[in-house]
Amino acid sequence: MSTLASPTAAPVHDTMSAGKVILVSWKVPIAYLLFSILALVLFAVFRRPTDTSLFRLATPTDFIQLPEVALPTYATGAFAILVMLGLTIFAAVRIEAKKRVPLWSSVVFIVVFLVAFLAWAAAGETPLQVYGLLISTVTVSVPLIFGAMSGVLSERVGVVNIAIEGQLLAGAFSSAVVASITGNLLLGLIAAAVAGMLVSFVLAAFAIKYLVDQVIVGVVLNVLVTGLTSFLFSQVLSEDSALLNSPPRFERIAIPGLSNIPLVGPMLFNQTIIVYSVYVAVAVIYFGLFHTKWGLRLRAVGEHPTAADTVGIKVNRTRFWNVSLAGAIAGFGGAYFTLGLNGAFSKEMTAGAGFIALAAVIFGRWDPIRATLAALLFGFASSLQSALGVIGSPVPSEIMLMLPYVVTIFAVAGLVGSVRGPAAAGKPYIKS
Repeated sequence: MSTLASPTAAPVHDTMSAGKVILVSWKVPIAYLLFSILALVLFAVFRRPTDTSLFRLATPTDFIQLPEVALPTYATGAFAILVMLGLTIFAAVRIEAKKRVPLWSSVVFIVVFLVAFLAWAAAGETPLQVYGLLISTVTVSVPLIFGAMSGVLSERVGVVNIAIEGQLLAGAFSSAVVASITGNLLLGLIAAAVAGMLVSFVLAAFAIKYLVDQVIVGVVLNVLVTGLTSFLFSQVLSEDSALLNSPPRFERIAIPGLSNIPLVGPMLFNQTIIVYSVYVAVAVIYFGLFHTKWGLRLRAVGEHPTAADTVGIKVNRTRFWNVSLAGAIAGFGGAYFTLGLNGAFSKEMTAGAGFIALAAVIFGRWDPIRATLAALLFGFASSLQSALGVIGSPVPSEIMLMLPYVVTIFAVAGLVGSVRGPAAAGKPYIKS
């Protein structure tokens, strides 16, 4: 997968640090500079007539009511531009010194730009409902996080998982049908995981046993699942939607005490069981990858399968079962579309979530925590569409529809810098 993230538009340098080869690229400072220019044009040229932006931080039912926050629109934009230009210079100095730009600088850059952009877009008398935006961010991000965890596991073990979109869609379809027929939400979740695993079985069989190009297999599986679910929806589910496409939905479960915390409580601790499951999944995958024998073997197979084979690890078997596990995780996440959000299956309802999840894997540098943060960023971009539409933002609706995908492209192509994925990802292993 490293080929997808390798820089092509900016020069790259290799430098040695403590015996390791560190890749540095001018992509990050160039991306910083472009965003700084965009901010300058947006905040200075297209100034809003009102110089006050209101942000509402608490829901009317919160136990502790936080006051509204008022920011001076112009001053906030000017401060953001100065910080962004400062980070641009800092990144350029680091690259000139053959040093990698630290992750914290990208985090600060993104946060500062987003706060200034929200202040610019929300200028006026109608406050921006920050709590609603954050709740929507978590809601939209759940399937992205499950998909990203699937991608991390697959690529860490050496198999490029382009089929995340198909696994999510298969999970959404299966969970809707099974939960509708049985009326049992738990069976719907199990069916979703099994459906995602079946898709990954096909990926694993062709990629590992028959040595077919993994990217091609993934693309074909996405097209196959999309066509199959669309056909079944039109010819079967639509004929008897009351029986086959009317699943129950999970109710929100408020955690006593925690759900009353201002701003954070409604966002994280008043959610459905699927959302709580994603917290557990991220923690378990992170701990398993970096603190258990299973994770050590998995990473060894993805980095140097020949060396892993010499110490007795069965490379292809390890890849097969972990790719299957990754498919089950993505399928489980697909159930959120039908059992947590919409309540019914519709054609292509994942709407490219699998590809955004794949971008989160690269942006997160194949790390579960970082990939989760990347998924939350993309989810935040998606949630802005409705939040800014409510307050009458001057941003055209067409631009807002493009925003999640534009953010994804810029994040992966620019802010991610030079990264190297698992060394053996995408390469079939043939035992000599």
